[in-house]
Amino acid sequence: MAKRFSVSLKVVIRDDDNRCLLLRRSMSSGANAGEWEFPGGKIDPGESFDEGLLREVLEETGLVISLQNVAGCAEFELPHQKVAYLILEGRVQSGQLRLSDEHDAFDWVPIAELPRMDIAEQFQKFALDYARSKAG
Repeated sequence: MAKRFSVSLKVVIRDDDNRCLLLRRSMSSGANAGEWEFPGGKIDPGESFDEGLLREVLEETGLVISLQNVAGCAEFELPHQKVAYLILEGRVQSGQLRLSDEHDAFDWVPIAELPRMDIAEQFQKFALDYARSKAG
């Protein structure tokens, strides 16, 4: 039987100090527990990409962001599913940072340090390529 495909959206939220926001998956979250990832998630039926990503970021972080550019993509294969990730760049517009139950920690990480973080497997190549592309 062929694997089904799904699309998920993530965002590299950058600040003025050339850092980005990473979230650590809580141990109770199942997949990728204890690993760092970018905010975002799946799109609900009837949502546009923008609406879905903005909703996910607000739910996970309490932040309202603006979306700016496409940063890259990633893919991951599970036993019965292939996931394609579209990764955008964004900036905080308003809100107070707070975490949902999906995550238990956050960190503003210098972009150059992304490859050294314990990032979920599916985002490791993207993190390395992104850090290289933003190097001074």
